[in-house]
Amino acid sequence: MKRLIWMGAGIAIGVLAMRKLNSAKQAIGPEGLNRAVAGVADSIADFANALREGMTEREADLRVALGIDSADDVRTR
Repeated sequence: MKRLIWMGAGIAIGVLAMRKLNSAKQAIGPEGLNRAVAGVADSIADFANALREGMTEREADLRVALGIDSADDVRTR
């Protein structure tokens, strides 16, 4: 009975180890590298878009504060 339990535990550990190795191999391979680069590129694009929105908002605030545009002109844009 003990041998059967230990054999089952060994098989379970072996299966888990093989799954981990396969997922690590896929992450290191070309597809995994492409996914990582795409994720970084998407993050950079999101940051750039947020930065542009903030700059546009701040420019509108400054234009109103300097009297170049009125608040109504800024709201219609």
